[in-house]
Amino acid sequence: MSRASLALDHLRGFIIVMVVAFHSFMAYMVSQPESPQAFDAPPYDWTAHPIIDGHRWLGFDLFGAFQFLYLMQAMFFLSGLLVWPSLARKGAAMFLRDRVLRLGVPFVVGVFVLMPVAYFPVYAVGAIEPSWAGFWVHWTALPFWPSGPIWFLWFVLVLNVVAAGLHGLAPTTGKLLDRVSVFAATRPARFVIGLVVISALIYLPMATRFEPWQWIEYGPFAFQPGLAPQYVLYFLAGLATGALGIERSFLTSSTLLAERWVLWLVGAFAAFLLWVAAAALIMKGQDVMGQDLGLPGVGLARDLGVVLFPAAATLGSVATFLRFSDSRMPFLASISENAYGIYLFHYVFVIWTQYLLLGAPLPAIAKGAIVLIITLALSWTISLGVSSIPLGARVLRGERRAALAKAESPAERSSPI
Repeated sequence: MSRASLALDHLRGFIIVMVVAFHSFMAYMVSQPESPQAFDAPPYDWTAHPIIDGHRWLGFDLFGAFQFLYLMQAMFFLSGLLVWPSLARKGAAMFLRDRVLRLGVPFVVGVFVLMPVAYFPVYAVGAIEPSWAGFWVHWTALPFWPSGPIWFLWFVLVLNVVAAGLHGLAPTTGKLLDRVSVFAATRPARFVIGLVVISALIYLPMATRFEPWQWIEYGPFAFQPGLAPQYVLYFLAGLATGALGIERSFLTSSTLLAERWVLWLVGAFAAFLLWVAAAALIMKGQDVMGQDLGLPGVGLARDLGVVLFPAAATLGSVATFLRFSDSRMPFLASISENAYGIYLFHYVFVIWTQYLLLGAPLPAIAKGAIVLIITLALSWTISLGVSSIPLGARVLRGERRAALAKAESPAERSSPI
């Protein structure tokens, strides 16, 4: 296995752990509402804050903000890396069949089976006599169908369909991607600057209308209008980066990343501080006077933080793992192998564990740690169990059961995450 493949394998496992940790700690953030909101009345804030615990810790807020601002961009970037080589190997028709099986089917199962199970405790918190029948009446009366983190699957499926369409209907797209990939490998600094500039051009206008945490929902299809264009951009960046293969991309052909991993992390930290400081000034002004402070450039500084931080954090994460993935890390490698299953199942265990801990006289840090450990262990175990079935292995790992015994390189697998 090449160093680059090993690094991306470890990074995929790390990102999934961060996703689980982010959701595990949400119930204990200081910024959470004071009390649970009504289940069946607008604005349905419980979709963003499913369980609200009285025990809080500010550290979880800082951790949550850090992850919220870059995790999805990193996931879309990784999702795009292997798409074009997979299309070239399989052809558009076979690629689409694989994507529908691996993304479409889990989305349907996740939305219509897993999410109702996951959200039942949210209803139970405010119900006088909680029952499944009562929950189902309220659930089906909602003007949308909550999808939780499963929304990622339909969004990335659409992007894969578009990529397959371009591959089949616009053959020149491949040549264009090849040129962009070569440009990134030979002029990586310009490629990264271009990524940041384009990100600013598409995000800053959206920021005038939407906050990053705002959602739009149509039935089971949810997305963040302010950040969705950024997600598309990072998917396309991954698509172009991996068009000629990981080993020929700027991730490995340039010293811009691995040898400068400290600079990337420092840059990410500085961009995060820019966002935190600007956001704190805006929030303070709104708390004291009911409106923004009016300080020139504060809003722009906050929005620039949303542009700069995901780029620095995503590439900084890649750089760090490229630098230190000298050998296989069993824990991260196993997490990575089961990353898709963990992502698919974890939300059920997050909400139920937070619900069961509501009355426990424990500090927020202890509760957050318990939720994380239990959720990771159970979702990991479920993923392993489902992957022991041929169809489950095909869906969750992109391989047939007979291939499980082979030490297949992560760079040769087609993973949605």
